[in-house]
Amino acid sequence: MIARRRPAALDAAIAASVLLALAWFAGGQARLGRIDPALVLPWLALVLVPLALVPTKHRVPAKAGVHHPLVQNGTGRRWTPAFAGEQFSFVVVALLFAQAALASLLAAQIPWAQLGLVGVGVALAAWLAAGLARWRAGRAMRGAAALLLVGAWSVGAHLLLAALYRAPPAEGAPVTMLTGLPLRWSAGEDMAAMIARGASDDAALQRIEAAGPVRLVDSLIDHPPAPGGALFLAHPRALAPRELVAIDAFVREGGRAVILADALSGWPARHPFGDPRNPPVTSLLTPLLDHWGVTLGTAPISDRRTIPVEVDGARLRLFTAGRFDTLPPGCKPYADRRIASCRIGRGAVWLVGDADLLFAPLWQPAPHWAAHLRRADTMEWLAAHLWPDTPRAWLQPLWIRAAAQ
Repeated sequence: MIARRRPAALDAAIAASVLLALAWFAGGQARLGRIDPALVLPWLALVLVPLALVPTKHRVPAKAGVHHPLVQNGTGRRWTPAFAGEQFSFVVVALLFAQAALASLLAAQIPWAQLGLVGVGVALAAWLAAGLARWRAGRAMRGAAALLLVGAWSVGAHLLLAALYRAPPAEGAPVTMLTGLPLRWSAGEDMAAMIARGASDDAALQRIEAAGPVRLVDSLIDHPPAPGGALFLAHPRALAPRELVAIDAFVREGGRAVILADALSGWPARHPFGDPRNPPVTSLLTPLLDHWGVTLGTAPISDRRTIPVEVDGARLRLFTAGRFDTLPPGCKPYADRRIASCRIGRGAVWLVGDADLLFAPLWQPAPHWAAHLRRADTMEWLAAHLWPDTPRAWLQPLWIRAAAQ
């Protein structure tokens, strides 16, 4: 007589629920404000391998049991994996259905590519778990192999996701970048010490230079933007009138530019107040903005919080961002007028009222190599506008809508 077992669908529902909880709490969905189904991948083996190795005892007829390799001493009882066969198929269905429902509810879209990747991942993890369950080895040996498999699966899944969420570098004309933020030699206190220690670039500059060709300059008169290239002004220091005229002419003649102009920067100052090595406290581009008909207002002093905003499907995180109180007719505002896309002459300009957009803690993944665990799409958004032909990554974050958070 065969012992009664729980329905396969119930086992699958329990496994799928555990996987969803792991992705939400340990996988980063809750912390990052995302509902990416792919973030469950590193946890599949942790759940499926132990379930496949848990044995269940069945009584079978003596004659039938004698020839079964798992019969224990001819007693008529055999041990088989408690979670195998059709249960894995039920896990795929339950997990994918639940993830699709959550994505549709919290992000208003269904990421078919990520769901397909999860389905393949469950099938592969199930195949490995079933192979481990059939392995005729001692308990200690199989336990050690299970731990090794779970660890290798987790590391491999994280590396795979990091590659799938990272876009390849752009090609083409270099971007000309001018900034007053401490992005180069960012950790130095003394020039001699900085030279002795070597370059210590800020994470934002490292990431921008990894996204495509960049020329970091200190003068647009001596180093005008390259033909076909974009201009990136990241909260620069005071510019000479000739430089402001050159910027206006470059844009009006069909150039592309991204400009970060912060009315009250929250960028940390590493030097005493008034030291010229600190970044500008406020934007020094007012003459240029006035010429374009743009007025930047200061964020309230009491508003010292990080604000997630959506700009054309990208999630950006701003801190004490100012608003563009006045915009010319050729501008389209975003994020409650904190960001604007403008047509100036024949050119196109993106205006952002926040230099803290580049501050690494607002966007950098933890760990830094894990592109799939990023906090915002800041660098991807910048790359798309600085290099229009930037290739997209295979997978994109699925951000939870602000109204659902």
